[in-house]
Amino acid sequence: MGQARVQLLASLAAVYLFLTISYVAGNIANEIDMMWGNSKVVTDSDGQEAIALTLDRYTGSSMRSKNMYRFCRIDIDIKLVPGNSAGTVTTFYMISEGSWQTHDEIDLEFLGNSSGQPYTLHTNMYAKGKGGREKQYRLWFDPTTDYHTYTIIWNRDWTLILVDNKVIRQMKNKRMYGIEYPYFQQMRVYASLWNADDWATQGGRVKTDWSNAPFIAYFRNYRAISCASSYQTSSLCGEGATNPMGWLNQELDTTRKTTTQGSG
Repeated sequence: MGQARVQLLASLAAVYLFLTISYVAGNIANEIDMMWGNSKVVTDSDGQEAIALTLDRYTGSSMRSKNMYRFCRIDIDIKLVPGNSAGTVTTFYMISEGSWQTHDEIDLEFLGNSSGQPYTLHTNMYAKGKGGREKQYRLWFDPTTDYHTYTIIWNRDWTLILVDNKVIRQMKNKRMYGIEYPYFQQMRVYASLWNADDWATQGGRVKTDWSNAPFIAYFRNYRAISCASSYQTSSLCGEGATNPMGWLNQELDTTRKTTTQGSG
């Protein structure tokens, strides 16, 4: 009984630590580097600090995290391009540095659409340069009228993709069966807004309407938990995690599994 009580208290402590750490947002400008194009820190319509990524006829824009991570949880709030966003792609992803032939990557790509049509969330994973794990989801809300939270959880056993704290996709580490999984390489977080009208919307049949430019997507409340230093043996990092309530063991939210086929 005493051992069970100790385990229960340890599990509750891990849950408390998760709840208190994972939703503490820092100053996004201190966590992010602007990469290229017209990316800048702004005060959004809610009076909060955000980063605006802009796409016009001449260039897109991009940003990336200052830090790299090996196993982590990354959350960011995004308000996507409103109106006729056909041809545009807004991205939030993690990628390793070094050789492209052996790179690791976890992708969320938001494929724009004609006015009134839903956005498609395109997800994928690369491990040691091998991809081919695409799945697409129709967002069940309008992602342009307000911010929504998008999350990548990457640990030794699972990679999870969440929307508004609901798991929509889970990818298990199956290295023991000969299937590659991002494991050994650190990755950096990136976000971008760019033109992909050769494939993004209805397989490229709907092109970008540049009369609607500039297209702008907003990002704020960047949060990161890195599995490093003092967290290396924590259940938050997947070291001996047994807590079914913890973030390492979140179940797939079946009410959000609306998978679609095709390119947009």
